[in-house]
Amino acid sequence: VHLVESGGGLVQFGGSLKLSCAASGFTLPSYALGWFRQAPGKEDEQVSCLRPLDGTTLYADSVKGRFTMSRDIAKNTLYLQMDNLRPEDTARYYCATVSQVNCGGGRGHYWGQGTQVTVSA
Repeated sequence: VHLVESGGGLVQFGGSLKLSCAASGFTLPSYALGWFRQAPGKEDEQVSCLRPLDGTTLYADSVKGRFTMSRDIAKNTLYLQMDNLRPEDTARYYCATVSQVNCGGGRGHYWGQGTQVTVSA
C-alpha cells in the first residue's frame, strides 16, 4: 500500500490550494480515508474523512466550510480542496487510512509522507 501526496506550497492568507493523494496497492472504497495535518509542536489533527461505502465526508470544526474532500475512484486518487486559507492552517498534510469505516478511531495502518502547506499572513 502506498499513498503519495502532492500539491502543497506557499500561499497567501485567503488563498487556495488543492492537494492530491495517489493511492496504490488497494482501491479507494476499501478503507475510510482521511486527511491529517501536523504542525510543529502540535499533535496530529484529522481534518477530514471520507466514508468508503457512501462517500460521506466529515470535517474538523477548524476547517469546516473551507476545505472539501473528494475522491476519483477511476484515478484512485483523493483530493483536498482548501479555500480561504489562514496562517494557522500551516502544517504538513498527509493522507491516511482511518481505523474505522465510520471515520472514527483515528489514523489507521497506512499513511503517506505528506506535503507542506505554508500560509503567509
